[in-house]
Amino acid sequence: MNCRHCSARLGLQMVDLGSAPPSNAYLTREALDRPERWFPLRVLVCEECWLAQTQDFADAHELFDGSYAYFSSYSSSWVEHARQYVDAMASRFELGPDALVVEVASNDGYLLQHVKARGIPCLGVEPTASTAAAARDKGIKVIDEFFGTSLGRRLAANGQAADLTAANNVLAHVPDINDFLAGFAALLKPNGVATFEFPHVLRLLDGIQFDTIYHEHFSYLGMLSVDRVMRANGLTPFEVEELSTHGGSLRVFAQRTDTGRHQPNGSIERLMARERSAGLDSASVYAGFQEKAERARDELVMFLIEAKRAGRRVAAYGAAAKGNTLLNFAGVRPDLVRYVVDLNPSKQGKFMPGSRIPIVGPETLRHQRPNDLLVLPWNLLHEVRAQNDSLAQLGTRFMVAVPRLTEA
Repeated sequence: MNCRHCSARLGLQMVDLGSAPPSNAYLTREALDRPERWFPLRVLVCEECWLAQTQDFADAHELFDGSYAYFSSYSSSWVEHARQYVDAMASRFELGPDALVVEVASNDGYLLQHVKARGIPCLGVEPTASTAAAARDKGIKVIDEFFGTSLGRRLAANGQAADLTAANNVLAHVPDINDFLAGFAALLKPNGVATFEFPHVLRLLDGIQFDTIYHEHFSYLGMLSVDRVMRANGLTPFEVEELSTHGGSLRVFAQRTDTGRHQPNGSIERLMARERSAGLDSASVYAGFQEKAERARDELVMFLIEAKRAGRRVAAYGAAAKGNTLLNFAGVRPDLVRYVVDLNPSKQGKFMPGSRIPIVGPETLRHQRPNDLLVLPWNLLHEVRAQNDSLAQLGTRFMVAVPRLTEA
């Protein structure tokens, strides 16, 4: 396989998680009688541009289809994160009724609802029909296409060039990262600003966050690789912020290389120096990650087997993509984890891909209270605990498995 950005031959492996079905391909009861499609799940690293990337097997159109079940608005903390972003950007860039904000991967309108509430014109780009429909129900205009250079040029030609574009947790999800970023250079007004949020690969490595690896994530990004890919596609990054979201993320501000006027504030150079110091541009930093992932997996399996032998009831919370990676890497099935709770009605009544554990609503926690509750989206642990404090008072233990098995 060749690098998705620079086409260099890939030979350095970061981790091999075996194989898994697409992490958001939740199963109906009828689908339990049919075979699932599983794909190898390996991450390789380019030793030319240092872009970490999954090996090519799954097609984006299959991963992000009309039944895509991830709805951002079911996380209250993420909706609040989006509100704070909109407030900050509207103030900083003086966005008003004459501006246009475009969000790429706008999902169910979790962010653009705040833009709309401020009276700022906005447009969403979202290829998954299920989430796009939810955004339209909020009065948000959505184009249901995959974003790239062609769409960026078309929107700009139609008078919809953007003052601000937002792209949260999508840069990692695109197979053609060059075409995707070039689309923003085409879409922005001459002095427009593009922001991108994505999990930081340095935090992934440091925190042994192997469960954030799944087929929908084509790339695992740091500032060293992102700076290079942006500059090759008509964008110049001028600022970066480090965020706590998703176990540690970056928010990168970029502008058109040909017309942008924002002066760099030194944050990008400082972060790239830290990444070099940490070894992100050398093969040695990736050595040992496989062993660390396997150690966390083995601890979880031993805990679940011992709980079963002791007659303890174990359930999980959050039918999230990272949970599916963890459960399938560990070979967990319903005999070890009885059910997974999720607030999203579109997931309830279905089954986790691969592990085939039933997904239920939160009321099940009252009727079938577990002794141990494994919180799969560990980045939302505090939110989950706050929502289910009564369980802790009754003796339920809250557990996380990444980076090590821990009682939370």
